Amino acid sequence: DNAQVAKYPNFFFEILRSRRHNPPPVVFLKTHKTGSSTVQNLLFRMGEKHGATFAFPSYSYQFSYPDKFEADFVDELPEGSSQFDILCSHMRLNMEELKKVMPPNTIYITILRDPVQTFESVFSYYTFSIPAFSLAKKAAETMENRSALSVFLGTPESFWDPKSPENGLGRNPMSFDFGLDLQHGNMAWSANLTALVETFHLIMIGEHFDESLVLLRALLKLELEELAYVHFNTRSAHSITSLDETTKARIRTWNDLEMELYDFSLKLFQKKVEEYGAERLNRDVDLLRASSSRIRQKCVAGKNVSPEELEESVRPWQPDSATILGYSVQGNLTKEEQGFCMRLVLPELQYHAHLYFKQYGRAMRPFLLSACIKPDGAAGIHAGERHFPGIFTMKRL
Repeated sequence: DNAQVAKYPNFFFEILRSRRHNPPPVVFLKTHKTGSSTVQNLLFRMGEKHGATFAFPSYSYQFSYPDKFEADFVDELPEGSSQFDILCSHMRLNMEELKKVMPPNTIYITILRDPVQTFESVFSYYTFSIPAFSLAKKAAETMENRSALSVFLGTPESFWDPKSPENGLGRNPMSFDFGLDLQHGNMAWSANLTALVETFHLIMIGEHFDESLVLLRALLKLELEELAYVHFNTRSAHSITSLDETTKARIRTWNDLEMELYDFSLKLFQKKVEEYGAERLNRDVDLLRASSSRIRQKCVAGKNVSPEELEESVRPWQPDSATILGYSVQGNLTKEEQGFCMRLVLPELQYHAHLYFKQYGRAMRPFLLSACIKPDGAAGIHAGERHFPGIFTMKRL
């Protein structure tokens, strides 16, 4: 309650000042619709607080997705920086090329989520930008009481062209982000999967998000308060398709390689939990939740706020096929507290643009016209690629 919050008058001042040491360099493979934007926001805040140099794409918000990552996709090292410290923008993984960009002591992390829930979310968010999904949507319009998702899953091969890179997220989307060869019959797939997964220092699990954050804290040596978060890209109820058991089974069948990736990674995660100590982990999760709750209570005036009620500065990008909700910030804050709280709820595109402008002293370059899938799923340049140097200067934040 407010009386409890009042006990911490210097809480945010201490958050902004405290740090015994800088975290190690980090690469975060930002997978689609897994809770990755929430982790990215945490890394953005961590990096900005400690003056980290971000490895940003030369153009727009993503590293030429869906092409596999190449070192040439990264913008220049800013004057005065000796290395890149954080890379956390969307990409399709290519570990060899990443190692050309990042220092040898880099920590590699990513996040996975239950493939059933991930695929429902991917389908909802990218209905109009992934060709296979668009075809199913058109087919569903001619049928009564059939969702586009159920139509697609009825005969997915009839909609999905595996040769089209724009369809990459249409099957095994997390595996596609991992850069894995998704062709069936490839006997080396499991070996590639094992080798690749084991190069990550931590694969967070969406269904165990707070536990994952505690493990991340140990890995990056973060303060407890630096792990405060809000969930980004929450959809409105009408944008979510309820799944019966038949639909869930069809999603698992269609995303069979995804199931293998997730199950293997979950076992590795459980092993890390055992190494950390279950009792210790539960205790630290309780501390994390209490700390995050206290900070959210101080910062957030309203959650799950519809986009039309939000200021442009905190309004998430809206895809054509779903309504994405956001957060409003409390009004009774000091300038320093407002800066912290704005960052806590700042959506990906705005924060990305702000950090880029702060690092390079210029606005981001718009994306070169291509068939790249953008943050909202649209091909080519979209309205979300406005630049915000006027809104997101340090005077505001």
